[in-house]
Amino acid sequence: MDMFKESLKKSLRYISEEMFGKQNYNAYERPHFTVHPLNYMLKDLVEIPPMEWHSYAFAREPLNNKFSDSQRKNWMKKSIACGQKYARKIYEKYNTKDPVELAKFMKMNVSYPETPDRTDRVLFAEYRAPNQICIYMDAVQKANVYLKQPEVREILTENLNIRYLLLAHELYHNIEDTHKNEIFTQTEKIRLWKLGFIHNDSRVITLSEIAAMAFAQELSCIPYSPYVMNMFLVYCYSPEEASGIYEEMMKRANRIPVPYAV
Repeated sequence: MDMFKESLKKSLRYISEEMFGKQNYNAYERPHFTVHPLNYMLKDLVEIPPMEWHSYAFAREPLNNKFSDSQRKNWMKKSIACGQKYARKIYEKYNTKDPVELAKFMKMNVSYPETPDRTDRVLFAEYRAPNQICIYMDAVQKANVYLKQPEVREILTENLNIRYLLLAHELYHNIEDTHKNEIFTQTEKIRLWKLGFIHNDSRVITLSEIAAMAFAQELSCIPYSPYVMNMFLVYCYSPEEASGIYEEMMKRANRIPVPYAV
């Protein structure tokens, strides 16, 4: 456990991972940040509409420099619609939005270890094909302590159950696997190069993450984007690094970060 905490502390110097650990790209060391009050950051972030998260979402995409902003916005719109569509489909099929029940219907093996086995990346949950999901409870338990604060719960609403939200997100990745020949986030490709009849097409990894966020939001009925959890869960380990994430999120959404500091 001590080794995990040390590794996590080191990893948090690099704000380079999505909260669900799906993307891996070159990290870089951030400068120090002014620590902002959690409730002020949350108030700002929950006001950002889903489409305005596109710049932040694609900043974690390895191929991002090959896209135009109009492409990013178009993909954001379609990926959100994809996640919402499959959330409604699974609800209609099983008549429940409870991700624990859905996981049972989908024959998923869900485990709740305290921390990840490997500690080279910051992970709060992950999907392992074909039917394994891990929800790491150390982060969930820490976040639940903050959720007991009335001002935090008021902002994030009674609908938020972090364990359920993480599980719902990972369920989408299983749905992708089982519908990979038809689901938008798997079939959409970008052509990297072409030489005669030879060409190289690649998936856009970020589309899966955007859709999974929309899928989880639809099932959980929270009125804000789950991208807010990227800041919130990191805050449980490092208020300073979370403040850096908040500032990036606000700037990428063309909003001004609050000037207040702890």
